[in-house]
Amino acid sequence: MTASAPTVPSVIVIPAELIDAHEDDEPEWLAALPALVDDYTARWELTRTGAVLNGAASLIVPVVRTDGTAAMLKLQPTNDENFHEALALRTWQPDDVVGVLEDDPDTTTILLERLHPRMLSDLPDHVEATKILAELLGRLSAVPAPAELRRLSDLAAELVEDAPGLIPDLADPAEQKLIQRFADQVRELIPEAGDRLLHWDLHYDNVMAADRQPWIVIDPKPLAGDPAFELFPALNNRWADLRGTGDLHQAIRDRFDLMLDVTGIPRDRALAWTAGRILQNVLWDLEDEESEIDPVQREIAAALRLG
Repeated sequence: MTASAPTVPSVIVIPAELIDAHEDDEPEWLAALPALVDDYTARWELTRTGAVLNGAASLIVPVVRTDGTAAMLKLQPTNDENFHEALALRTWQPDDVVGVLEDDPDTTTILLERLHPRMLSDLPDHVEATKILAELLGRLSAVPAPAELRRLSDLAAELVEDAPGLIPDLADPAEQKLIQRFADQVRELIPEAGDRLLHWDLHYDNVMAADRQPWIVIDPKPLAGDPAFELFPALNNRWADLRGTGDLHQAIRDRFDLMLDVTGIPRDRALAWTAGRILQNVLWDLEDEESEIDPVQREIAAALRLG
């Protein structure tokens, strides 16, 4: 009997950005990536068709299914943010989000439809891009969240709990007072934090072009909560477009107002939850031993007269 040839594992060149993102917290996942790619390409009968790509926290492998369908195999270390990604994508209206072809809930590995390599951030007109983003946000956040998703109310309660221990690390007493006011506002929001299916990270790079629809949403971090929590990423991205208008604060307010006009989100809740998003980011930065508010977020707070 002739012995079978040994299986040769795939050679995967892991992108440097992915190594930087995970080498401290997920070294075992990084080391296992070649074997994981082999496992899922065999399990789902896929053929690799190009060099690997990456998101901020995931490896993306271009593949083709046995029926000739082009797809993307997405591998990522499992965490609270991505655990229900496939569930969320299947809950929203199919016309608005990338399609899930296969998924493994145990590892959050997903086989997704292949979209065009063009993002909403590539659209030259940032006002038109914001209008498109707001229209998508309005449709996504109209959908009730599945019961098993984590809730904004719990996340907000954690922020309020963590704030007193971290805010004193801000070097500027005025910034300490501002962020404490944000924490006080968030405390008041917790009892009515909402139950809609939120994306959490809906910005211009998380919307891609497709054939079946002009623009398709990708990469959710699902959360059940108030749609007003969703506005901040649009303000925090395509920043050069805002600076290029000549009046930064007015440009921020114009973008914010456009989002409100399109979505119908109440202004008072939009302002309060935007302050909550800044609180969240500041606390994250303080955990990373920063000692001041990020300048972009400081400008957003000033333009919207938060706090």
